Formats: sequence, C-alpha cells, structure tokens
Amino acid sequence: MAVSHPPEHPRQAAQATRQAIETVFRMESPRIIAGVTRIVRDVGIAEELAQDALVAALEQWPAQGIPDNPGAWLMATARNRAVDLVRRRERYARKLAEVGRDLETAPAQAGPLEPADPDAIDDDLLRLVFIACHPVLSTEARVALTLRLLGGLSTAEIARAMLAPEPTVAQRIVRAKRTLAARAVAFEVPYGPDRDARLGSVLEVIYLIFNEGYAATAGDDLVRPALCEDALRLARVLTALMPEESEAHGLAALLELQASRTATRTGPAGEPVLLKDQSRAHWNQMLVRRGFAALARAQATAPSPAGALGPYALQAAIAACHAHAHSYEETDWQQIAALYGLLAARAPSPVVELNRAVAVAMAQGTEAGLVLVDALTAEPVLKDYHLLPSVRGDLLERLGRTDEAHAEFERAASLARNERERELLLARAADCWAGSGRGARPAESASCEGA
Repeated sequence: MAVSHPPEHPRQAAQATRQAIETVFRMESPRIIAGVTRIVRDVGIAEELAQDALVAALEQWPAQGIPDNPGAWLMATARNRAVDLVRRRERYARKLAEVGRDLETAPAQAGPLEPADPDAIDDDLLRLVFIACHPVLSTEARVALTLRLLGGLSTAEIARAMLAPEPTVAQRIVRAKRTLAARAVAFEVPYGPDRDARLGSVLEVIYLIFNEGYAATAGDDLVRPALCEDALRLARVLTALMPEESEAHGLAALLELQASRTATRTGPAGEPVLLKDQSRAHWNQMLVRRGFAALARAQATAPSPAGALGPYALQAAIAACHAHAHSYEETDWQQIAALYGLLAARAPSPVVELNRAVAVAMAQGTEAGLVLVDALTAEPVLKDYHLLPSVRGDLLERLGRTDEAHAEFERAASLARNERERELLLARAADCWAGSGRGARPAESASCEGA
C-alpha cells in the first residue's frame, strides 16, 4: 500500500512567494514603467528595466523575505538601474565628445538624473497613459500596448484577449515601441487642442477593450469578463488621474453600469440572454451605485454654461435609464430615445442611429422604428454589420411579417462572427419560419451604445 507524503513545505513557501511577487508586479508595473520612463525617456527600455526589477525580486525575495513595501522595493530597484543606465550613457557620451563628436543632446539626457518625486508618480502614470494611446499608433497597437503597459498582461494573455496569434501581438507591441521612439513622442500630458484629441484616443482604447469583453467580436464566448475588468480598472485609474475631465467620468460611469449586467448576459450554457429576459435582481448593485456616482461627477464637471454631456456620458445616461427601471416594462423609452437624439447630434454615426431606431420603436411604435432602420440600409458602414438585419428582422417579426423577418435573421447570422450570436440568430430565423408566434424582443446591441 502506497503511502502519500505531504508536500514539501519549502517548495510550498517558494511557490507562494513567487505568486505573491507576480501579483505585486502586475499591480505595480504600470507605475514602475511610468516612473522609469521619466528617467530614460523610452517606454521600451523602461519596460525592460521593470522586468529586470521583477527578476531581482524573484532572485532575492525567496531568501530574504518579501519587503514591507514590495511596490516601493520594485520601484527603487528599477529606478536605480535606470539611473545607472543613464550614467553609463553619459560616460560614453563624454568619451565620444573627447574625440570630437557632436553631442548637443547630452545635456538634455542629464536632466532625468534628479531623483523622481514620489508624489509625482501619478503624473508619470498619466503620461504613460497618453503615450500608450498615442494616435501615431494604429488602434490595434494602442490596444495591445495599453494592455501590456497599463493592464500588466503578458503577450500570450493579450493574444488570447484579442483573439490574435501571439507572434502577431508581439510584433504589434515591438513596432509600437519603435514607433514611439522613432517619432520621439514626448513623455508628457498634452494641453489645449492636442490634449482633447489625445484624450479622445485614450478613452476610445479603454472603450474598445471593454466592448470586446462585453460582446466578443468573434469566437465561442459572448462575454469575456477579464477584458471588461481590465478596461474598468483602467477607466477608474483615469478618473483618479484626471478628476476634472467630464468624459473620463462619463466613460467610467458607462462601463460600471454595463459591467453590472455582465453576469446576466449569458445563460448556464453560455447562450445569450437579451436585455428583456435578464434577471435585474442579479445585476451587480455595487457597480450600479458606482455608475450613478460616476455619472453625477460627469454631469458636475461638464463644460459650462451649457453643461452639455459628451458622448460617453450620454451613453452612460442611457445605461442609467435601464438601471433605474425595476423591470423591462418600466423602462423610460421616451427618455432613452431623447438621449440617443442628443448622442446623434454630438457624435453622429450610423450605429448610433440604429440604436436610436430601437428606442424609437419602443417609445413610438414599431412602424416608426422600422422607418428609421430602413433609411439605414443604404449606409456603406452598415453593409456587413450583423446588427442591422438583426434589428430589422426583430421589428418585422413584431409586425407579423415573418417571412421577411426570417430572411433578415438568416442574413444577420451569416454576418455574425461570434458563434453564440450566430446560434441565437439562426434560432430566431427558425422560429419565424415555423411560425411559432414566440414574442419578439428588441435587439440588444453588442456595443456599449446598445438600447
């Protein structure tokens, strides 16, 4: 009879220490990279030095114990290596100067040798946010770099999150760092019109990350909660760093309110559960309260005297209408339709108009909504957008035009890239074909703008 032996305690302790180090590093790496970038002025090198600090922790902490302030230890280690690197560069520069090289940039490199102010870490983190989301990078590169530098994700994790091959994601990150270095993107928070443009890019990247988690574009899962959590954390960080930016609070409010529904958007087998059928008792009320509070801050910091809300805050106000309603039947569709009208004026797009059509159908009648949807069928942007025929099929089904609805649901299914959405749309098409008479439901958009 074999006798099982308890696991070796030293091995358990080493494993626990390693897990603790990796957890601390994931939490602290954005601040470490930001603080080191201030010194070396290169985000790629800063990330390498942060990784060096992680390696030092893995080597020293198992033997010496975890420091009382592990984040400060990692920051100090990375900064010391950064200062050493700059000093080596300066010594090399002086040697080159002795042989007559033109080194007019050397004094500029000497500046960062001053020890960084610990109270300025948040400022550094804000600068890192604006670098990672710089418009000089493609959208895909911005998302990947943001998840790497600010989300603390590995290349493999980002590849899984973006449903892309790992080598492709690795190349995107490498090219993004090279582009930032080649373009000499300043480690600063922009001001004036440039800041408005760059802030828009920052908000868009966080929004896209959340959207991909809330309603996955492709794959077998409708919802990918980890991406939602990463985006929500980034949005919260941004509001703390930019407390006077109304749209930062608006985005945070939108994501908090949308995230409150995440657990109810799929059934036991992962099948989609539309808004009408979701159990509101199981919406996360803590996130709902946080969303209401963030929306109030967005309203309080909106530009005066008009006090007009931006696009993200308006979408948050729409989400708040749903959260305020105790049941689907109590939803204030008139208010939602009005808010979509404001959103269409502030940020016009065919997708916004499609969502407005859904709200109008609920507020003013199916025929009124169908008129708006039919007007969008010629929009080039919506040509391959599966939610257009999905919404149209839904409205046609409600009007009893089941043959036409069947064709629209089949077309929507052919365009859908997410397997769960495709299954739902094919089921709707089959119901129409069979004339089952099942009560139709308004479509719930896969984007955060969904009615």
